[in-house]
Amino acid sequence: MSKISAILAAMVVMLGLAAGGARAQTPPNVLIVGQIGEPQSLDPHRVTAANDFRILMNVYEGLVRYAAGSLDLEPALATDWEISDDGLVYTFRLREGVTFHDGTPFDAQAVKFNFDRMLDENHPQHATGPFPLAFQFDAVDRVEAVDAATVAFHLKEPFAPFLATLAAPIGLLVSPAAVEAAGAEFGRQPSGTGPFRFVEWIANQRVVVAANPDYRDGAPALEAIVFRPISDANTRIAEMMAGGIDVLLETPPDNVAVFREDPNFTVHETVGPHVWYLILNTRSGPFADKRVRQAVNYAVNKQGIVDNILQGTAEVAAGPIPPAFDWATDPGVAPYPYDPDRARALLAEAGVTQADLTFLVTEGGSGMLDPVQMATAIQADLAAVGLAARIETYEWNSYLARVNEGLEGKGDMAEMAWMTNDPDTLPFLTLHSNAVPQKGGFNSGYYANPQLDALLDQARTAIDEEERADLYREVQGLVHEEAPWLFVANWKQNAVTTSRVSGFTLQPDFTLILRDVVKN
Repeated sequence: MSKISAILAAMVVMLGLAAGGARAQTPPNVLIVGQIGEPQSLDPHRVTAANDFRILMNVYEGLVRYAAGSLDLEPALATDWEISDDGLVYTFRLREGVTFHDGTPFDAQAVKFNFDRMLDENHPQHATGPFPLAFQFDAVDRVEAVDAATVAFHLKEPFAPFLATLAAPIGLLVSPAAVEAAGAEFGRQPSGTGPFRFVEWIANQRVVVAANPDYRDGAPALEAIVFRPISDANTRIAEMMAGGIDVLLETPPDNVAVFREDPNFTVHETVGPHVWYLILNTRSGPFADKRVRQAVNYAVNKQGIVDNILQGTAEVAAGPIPPAFDWATDPGVAPYPYDPDRARALLAEAGVTQADLTFLVTEGGSGMLDPVQMATAIQADLAAVGLAARIETYEWNSYLARVNEGLEGKGDMAEMAWMTNDPDTLPFLTLHSNAVPQKGGFNSGYYANPQLDALLDQARTAIDEEERADLYREVQGLVHEEAPWLFVANWKQNAVTTSRVSGFTLQPDFTLILRDVVKN
């Protein structure tokens, strides 16, 4: 029996103890992480959820990355880079001697393969998709392998968020040989260059990764990480208390104070670029009228949700650009106040004194906070102004599949949460008229506004940061006025670790970096 097999066998016994109510002891040097759900795939180019990204960022690397605990860019698989004066060519020098987990070399041709696979429909491995976030690289005209250690990206037009996008999970690099061997099944047989290599994925039980002995910065201290999908929040809490997991992610607000007061645990919190909102179907139904959209923003007591349900672990949202990007937000754009009388007046003006709405809700998912309880509170506030919302609840992955196809024919509003790494990401991917689901985007409410499209297009190509900031401030004000969403909350993310864990840091981009974690 291999060492990893022995560890897993011990873990199975340990989980049995935890399930039986006894206090378990997780294996030393093996980190057990309680996740909110099963991953969709382990192919970084095929997924969209932070739940999946938290695994993938430990298996793969990109050309650049964020420094631990910040949104400051630093080299990863590239040692350095140059940007042409016109902003159209990014040239990266690559680390030499790096290999993928399957033993094949990392070089410029491998980088070119990754982007050609996503962007070129005629590429022989394009059929291993779909690649739902690949259009973030639509500005790329071609990728040139200058030599084995140099790669150049030629852009069609300047794209200001390019480096930030490369640092995002969509910029992680996979082994060409592994993709060619596994085809569409690569997401079950991943191979990257990261500090941990894939071991196994047992559906609805665990994903296991082990230390990469050949990692360029040296093997991590942890021997292995086990990601366990535990969708029910109460079950995750019970597992943490029983010793079945070492890291608890997305701790419900009710339990944060309990863990904070217990010396056996450490609570980690950080503010990140997160928005929790309701997508409104602006194509048909009552939300095609701006006055009705504004009315629901006045009707819902968002501060009450933050105080009573989220217990101060969030703040009320004012628009689509999170306050974490303070350089790009307009402090003059304030959240909609709770004003039911104003909501009723707007509804009367729109001729909608009562309506029946279909409200799509998830049981839980990446960054979704307390979605069922929040939905129930929103439902009650809407009922108070004459809007009857019928809740339909779905498991997370089923929910994503349903909502990401668009709300037409399915519902009037739907919960959603985004964690982003640039002010451009969320409004461009979810509010630009070219980002409707039929074109591969996430504008599930079909909002279309030529003025907003123009602002977003300008901001993407503005090389001067102050010019970008001014444009995003205009975006914030316009979207606040147009109210294509019901703006609810910006989350302060959290995690809990046991006293056996050290070196753990929450990342502002909501990923999970475990290469420096130690567990005794």
